[in-house]
Amino acid sequence: MVKCKIKKGDVVVAIAGDDKGKSGKVIKVLPKKGQVIVEGLRVAKKSIKPSDKDPKGGFVNKEMPINISNVKKAEGDK
Repeated sequence: MVKCKIKKGDVVVAIAGDDKGKSGKVIKVLPKKGQVIVEGLRVAKKSIKPSDKDPKGGFVNKEMPINISNVKKAEGDK
């Protein structure tokens, strides 16, 4: 478990990885894994099977977890 100062709703900036320099709002914090899910960062395309909710199925964009060490709070949000 990682002790973190980043909480849900904070605005963070990616400091490493493919999305380096991009910012977004924290949707969810996963403290046991030491990861956060940030809106608009590390987006992956996931396939969905047809169901009652979505009869056609297809693809959806989904934010994936980012290691907490790869993000920092935005300058204006202290």
